Amino acid sequence: MSATTMMVNADGMRQVIYRQILERNGRETDPFRSIHESNRQLSKQVDALQKKLELSEREISRLQLELEDSAFGVAASGNNNGTTTGGVKSGAAAAALKNEARLRDKLEKLQDEFNSRMKQEAMDRADALKTAKRVSELQDMNSSQEVVISDLREQIQRQERATDHLRSELEDAKSRTKLAEKQYDGLKITIRTLQEENDEFKKENRVLEGRLVGDKEKMVDEMNALTEMVESLKRENNLLRDKNAPPKSPESKRNTGWFGTSFSGGGGQKENKESSPPSSSSKQEAKDAAAAEKSPKFGNMGVVLPSMPRHKVAAHNSEGMCIRYDGSGNNLVATASGDSTVKIWDTSTGTVRATLYGSNGHATIACDMYGTVVVGAGSDKTCRVWNHRTQRMIHHLVGHQHKVTSVRLCSNGEAVLTASADRSLKVWDISRQTYKQTTTLRHGSTSHCVDVGSDSFSAVSGHLDGGLRFWDLRTGGRTAEIADMHEGGISSVCFSPVSSTQVLTNGMDSCLKLVDVRTGSSIHTFRHAEFSTPQSYSMAVLSPDGRYAAAGSGSNGSIFVWDAVHGSLKAKLSGHECGVCAIDWGRGEQQVATIDRRGNMILWA
Repeated sequence: MSATTMMVNADGMRQVIYRQILERNGRETDPFRSIHESNRQLSKQVDALQKKLELSEREISRLQLELEDSAFGVAASGNNNGTTTGGVKSGAAAAALKNEARLRDKLEKLQDEFNSRMKQEAMDRADALKTAKRVSELQDMNSSQEVVISDLREQIQRQERATDHLRSELEDAKSRTKLAEKQYDGLKITIRTLQEENDEFKKENRVLEGRLVGDKEKMVDEMNALTEMVESLKRENNLLRDKNAPPKSPESKRNTGWFGTSFSGGGGQKENKESSPPSSSSKQEAKDAAAAEKSPKFGNMGVVLPSMPRHKVAAHNSEGMCIRYDGSGNNLVATASGDSTVKIWDTSTGTVRATLYGSNGHATIACDMYGTVVVGAGSDKTCRVWNHRTQRMIHHLVGHQHKVTSVRLCSNGEAVLTASADRSLKVWDISRQTYKQTTTLRHGSTSHCVDVGSDSFSAVSGHLDGGLRFWDLRTGGRTAEIADMHEGGISSVCFSPVSSTQVLTNGMDSCLKLVDVRTGSSIHTFRHAEFSTPQSYSMAVLSPDGRYAAAGSGSNGSIFVWDAVHGSLKAKLSGHECGVCAIDWGRGEQQVATIDRRGNMILWA
């Protein structure tokens, strides 16, 4: 680059800088132009007064010279003309004195005018100082205002950028809203279509249900007629047998068993025609058999009505919420509580075998067990699977969106059915090392209880709307629905152990119902003035032979046992000091267990 080009660039830069300085000065001096103009006028007035002052001083000096010259002339004329008469001297002196007085008066006036102008000048200078000070203050204020204006401009720019961003987001939101409206319209059309199809299916279903109920009623009538025919034929056959049979000895009558077959006291083989008289040992065996017949039967030999507490145990420090016997028939029972634990108890001794821990701070609402497998579900939206012998968790089932309200084991402990407040049921396969969710069942009301039939694929659920829903766990389809079975929600459901067509329910309307699934109506309704169901997880249970229905009152702690065949009350038991939350009836030696709101468990004899 040459020196000439550099000089031209430097001159250009200086011109640009000079113009920018002029522009800045113009911006900064615009607010003070009036002040500068007034200051300029004051300066002109000061200059004019200064000139007038100088002229006055010159006039005073001239007049003083004239006065001195006049006085000197009078004195000289007096000396030169000594012969002048006294009249002329006195007239000249008077004229001189008069002229002097006039000059003195004029001088005083000029002096006064000079003093006043000096005062005015001093005042103008003071005003100029004040104006300069004010100008400085205004300049400072202007500088601060410039800073504020600069900040405001930056804020305005930022706000404009934010506004532009919000405008763009608003446009995006509008476009998304339009898309959502289109999708919503499409969904409404789809839902309307599905509702119409659903209404058609419901109509067809009602027609099919009517046909099915009619066919079942016909079949029931035919079965009843066949049963009556068989009974009448049996009676006729027995009458003919009794008529044609030879007379029997008293001893043979005493040892005759079912269907007229004779048995010996100790054996079980047919008795010879010529029997010897009973010995003393056979008499003792007969007495023992009679005592055994009168004594309570346990396990597979019969069902025992509970009569009194066998063991009272302080099972938990918090409210007991569920109790389940071992489904495989062992003498074990599991309890769940609000203290986040599941405990396994030995029913013969009332001692704890294992303590299984859930999520701290979350209540364990439901539990179940089969063999070594124990499940516990709670308010943490999950279900845990343990091996109670090793006390180790083997699965943690996660998938529900709200608390899990009920859980049951099925398929001999290889699958789990859970119900949740998210209005869904889920089936989990736990037969392998890694669990798998196989089926999800959807419904329109929260379910607080489920049960699985003996075939391991039929399930029933009780809901908050008071209805029952039946499911096929293999396909996930709903097989039947019974609406408004209870006025309040259903807190417990239980399949009959002896008939898959009967279900026992416990409702928030404080009554139990034995329901016939085929007709959708209740066979018996069990009530009592002192019985109440205040909790959504209060349980009811059928005995293993289906003959008795039992439940605990949530208000006074009484245990009620009804005859499920005739609907009458068989027993009312006392033992708890507060409301009972859960009850179960097992198949082992000790058969009935209950737990109350304080966490106390009773194993009944």
